[in-house]
Amino acid sequence: MSEQTQPNAVSATADSARGDIGRRIARRREELGLTREETANRAGTAPGYVRYLEEQSTATPGVGVLIRLADVLETSVEALRGGEADLPSGTGRAAHHAQLIELSAEECRARLSTHGVGRLATETAEGPLIVPLNYSVVDGAIAFRTAPDTTAAKAVGTDVAFEVDHIDEALSQGWSVLVRGRARAVTDADAARRLEERAYSDPWAGGERSLWVCVDPVAVTGRRIDVP
Repeated sequence: MSEQTQPNAVSATADSARGDIGRRIARRREELGLTREETANRAGTAPGYVRYLEEQSTATPGVGVLIRLADVLETSVEALRGGEADLPSGTGRAAHHAQLIELSAEECRARLSTHGVGRLATETAEGPLIVPLNYSVVDGAIAFRTAPDTTAAKAVGTDVAFEVDHIDEALSQGWSVLVRGRARAVTDADAARRLEERAYSDPWAGGERSLWVCVDPVAVTGRRIDVP
């Protein structure tokens, strides 16, 4: 029975991944700062076709086109198909002669940007814990919304660490930024409203999450892997 159902499961997964190919192409293209025209020219196809792939969820490009696009976008066909979606970052091999470079304060702030997904490290009664959450940077503070009974909420009033990073599997490069500071609950209605207005996204985890927490940075440090 398993030998009969297994191919169907693989096929269903592949079909689901194909619907996301355009999103992955667009995201990688934007990471590299390429326009659709530049991407199309380098891949030997038409800009209109690249637009079609990015905007139509039912688009199913052939292997030849995917190989050329993967080469232009400095990634792999498997990554464009979503085959690496359930894997942790950093499964690729290290580059030769890589160097670890300290980031300046300005570079750290630029990489924190205005929003993203990071990890909050905090001490609990059960020991140290790290939880992922999406955040916004508002007035220099790391701001996120959570529920009163979560690990993130219990960090209020304590010293915490908050880390964000990015891994480029294709180039074996990456960076990380570490923020250390004290977590505080935002109880003022006007301040909470301001965070609500400026936050980039609702919590990815969903549910009722009405408590705003801010981490005021005391120290911000970062490093990047550079490949000559």
